[in-house]
Amino acid sequence: MAWLFLKVLLVGVSFLGCLYPLVDFCFSRDTKGQRPNFVIILADDVGWGDLGANWAETKDTDNLDKMAAEGMRFVDFHAAASTCSPSRASLLTGRLGLRNGVTHNFAVTSVGGLPLNETTLAEVLQQAGYVTGMIGKWHLGHHGSYHPNFRGFDYYFGIPYSHDMGCTDTPGYNHPPCPACPRGDRPSRNLERDCYSDVALPLYENLNIVEQPVNLSSLAQKYAEKATQFIQHASTSGRPFLLYVGLAHMHVPLARTQLSAETWGRRPYAAGLREMDSLVGQIKDKVDRTAKNNTFLWFTGDNGPWAQKCELAGSVGPFTGLWQTHQGGSPAKQTTWEGGHRVPALAYWPGRVPSNVTSTALLSVLDIFPTVVALAGAQLPRGRHFDGLDASEVLFGRAQSGHRVLFHPNSGAAGEDGALQTVRLGHYKAFYITGGAKACDGSVGPERHHEPPLIFNLEDDAAEALPLERGSAEYRRALPKVREALAGVLRDIADDNISRADYTQDPSVTPCCNPRRAACRCQTV
Repeated sequence: MAWLFLKVLLVGVSFLGCLYPLVDFCFSRDTKGQRPNFVIILADDVGWGDLGANWAETKDTDNLDKMAAEGMRFVDFHAAASTCSPSRASLLTGRLGLRNGVTHNFAVTSVGGLPLNETTLAEVLQQAGYVTGMIGKWHLGHHGSYHPNFRGFDYYFGIPYSHDMGCTDTPGYNHPPCPACPRGDRPSRNLERDCYSDVALPLYENLNIVEQPVNLSSLAQKYAEKATQFIQHASTSGRPFLLYVGLAHMHVPLARTQLSAETWGRRPYAAGLREMDSLVGQIKDKVDRTAKNNTFLWFTGDNGPWAQKCELAGSVGPFTGLWQTHQGGSPAKQTTWEGGHRVPALAYWPGRVPSNVTSTALLSVLDIFPTVVALAGAQLPRGRHFDGLDASEVLFGRAQSGHRVLFHPNSGAAGEDGALQTVRLGHYKAFYITGGAKACDGSVGPERHHEPPLIFNLEDDAAEALPLERGSAEYRRALPKVREALAGVLRDIADDNISRADYTQDPSVTPCCNPRRAACRCQTV
């Protein structure tokens, strides 16, 4: 299996103004020196192998591949969890779900969200004088004070949760297919239990629903327009800015975009990749035209592909989780196998981040928070512990290593949500629990507990096919270090100021701009 790991390495080495009426928010030309701007782009359900710079079989990411050539590409970069809400909560707090309270996804009817005593990256930078904007998928609570405008973002344009959590008039590609929203007084058609047919997907601008249901076919272009407008206005203001973009891509449903003949077979997914790539390219081009030398752009994903969606799911590249596939189920999204949380990642900052560099440093979405805070010259919130690290030295080419130890929380396939039962230690990876998520064929891998743990050597076995023999000298050397690392983080969490998320549900908090119409339908503006 060593050739798989070698292949991984060699592939890349060859308006604003005053838009928010309830906040005293107007741009000012006064500035206290040149602090960097930040653009963080988080793709949804994107696979490590979906990036052409990572995997030669992918031909649909020209703009991202160009960014990789002009910046730094990370081949051992990980989501903080392998499902939506926990991954996003960790990005914005730098803390694992056991600390910030977010261990599984929030629902359409969720009363709560990311706990209010957690400080977000946007709040830290906002207090440091930054203009802050969020465009795209939020999924950290939409009711009351959990809305993005109350979590540090001066401006918000996007959807409150995943775009399969509401019906639309343009359902797009899904597996199984979902019906369009009902019209008039017709009752909703709940044909599939995985489809949300009762309430339409809303689109927010700040606190207002401006479109329900949202038109998925035009959503990407709306995001591009709002993002470029934000960058333009913020750059003109003279104030530093933070823009966080939560893409709809590559989560299902995939929008029905124009398809080309050469992508026949996987064409909906390939078309979606090209649309995502174009959107990122538009944002990068705007950065290059307005604030190129003083803007740090970070692209990554929230978790791996959703394998149960079959041909509508992305590529894990060489990280195929063969041990689990032999047991049944998927080793991708919702699991702690590499396919579930190893994601593409790029850093771009001309003149600061070296160009055309492939980094093998072990890094995580958790690192975005402390790195951005440090680069902005701001202070980390007091009274809490962080799981991310300041990766500046790696980004600027002055260091080669990142984390010595990284923990992958359970994310739905096996074990208690958020529990730390998978440990990455150097090139070793230990599983105290395994399980497969629902696969394309409908199978689900059984939950299995391992004591002592399964340990894989990823340097020789990127496909996670064969665990080390428990009696081998290599296993005996690795095991005590794994046990020590896990015991250490659990002690640290027990001594930390941890939060508890409110996961109660109430139908009355469902976003609805017109409750008198079927599916809450309202006029677009």
